Amino acid sequence: MNNKRQIGLAIVGCGTIGRIRAIMARDYPGIGWIGLCDINNDLGNKLFDDCKADFFTKDYNELIKRDEVDAVIIATDENHHFGPTMAAIEANASLFIEKPLATDLIESRQVLDAINAAKIDAVLGYTQRFRRRFLAVKQKLNDKNIGDVTSVVTRAFMNSMVPIATVRRTNERKNLTPMVVSGTHSLDMSLWLLEGKNPKTIFAQSVDKKLQSHGTKDATFGIFTMDDGTIFSMNISWALPTVWPGSVYGLEIGIVGTEGVIDIEDTHRDLVLASTKPQGHGYNPSGFEPTAARHVDFLTSYPPGDIYNNQLWGPMREETNSWFQRLYIGSNTPHATANDGHKNLVMTMAMDASSKIGEKIEISDDIEKEILKIQDI
Repeated sequence: MNNKRQIGLAIVGCGTIGRIRAIMARDYPGIGWIGLCDINNDLGNKLFDDCKADFFTKDYNELIKRDEVDAVIIATDENHHFGPTMAAIEANASLFIEKPLATDLIESRQVLDAINAAKIDAVLGYTQRFRRRFLAVKQKLNDKNIGDVTSVVTRAFMNSMVPIATVRRTNERKNLTPMVVSGTHSLDMSLWLLEGKNPKTIFAQSVDKKLQSHGTKDATFGIFTMDDGTIFSMNISWALPTVWPGSVYGLEIGIVGTEGVIDIEDTHRDLVLASTKPQGHGYNPSGFEPTAARHVDFLTSYPPGDIYNNQLWGPMREETNSWFQRLYIGSNTPHATANDGHKNLVMTMAMDASSKIGEKIEISDDIEKEILKIQDI
């Protein structure tokens, strides 16, 4: 007989990702209570009905302070993580925070320090870690199947629906760059695969010809030198047209070692649908309507997964349910930690800072101060 206490779960943010995780929480036997929060009444009440939640409010403090709450999912827009995250820390709740930890470097540091001081179990939503192919690669690297890694090349292509939809929701756009918002996924993956190697220098450049009017950049390319001499290039463009067949993310990673190589082709071009009928868009944020129809689709290219029989199947299902297991039975899981999340933000902002001044930046103990100084130029 299972005598474990069921989990009381609060979800702050009832948009696309909050909805996915709430529906999964409804179906997980270890979740005994669900509370929701969103500033949009219609969005929140619809999810309240669909996931058979127990409570809804527009005030995250009212939700998080409830006695039923043991764990909190932060699924708000990127700029609005700080307040509810700090409230959850104060309530001593376990945390699942959608990436990034914050979009402001000072706030990210405050969140990380508070999590560590309170010894909170906090994880970040880097869903790519739960893809079977990347877990297989991670194990091969742990087993030294290609010897010592000497170089890594990463390239990410993204449909421009993401930046357009992201920046239109806020006027606080200075840190909503391709690296901070989306490149952080491929950066996290690469640094996770390079675990034990730490960035020593970074040089990056950016271009903003297409998306400048939206308040962000088109692309950022950079190269890191690690503390053991390994080199790592990290490139992302999120300015591809909205008719690009990839729903969101297309990724390629090449990893060269002293005794072998691993070549990862994750662009989803192996499963193509073409039709005279418009195919819709895998990423469909509330209130955003692309002006052109897509007639070609790279199937399985929506990062959370794919719908079959009104259920989501894929890495976000694995990620969410494994977090519930982490809470309920103490499972060891491959989630990114709060320390990982802050490091990722620092590295993405270091790339943006290097691009801004056109110079190589040393990754020292004072890197956060250096980034803030460059941001103020």
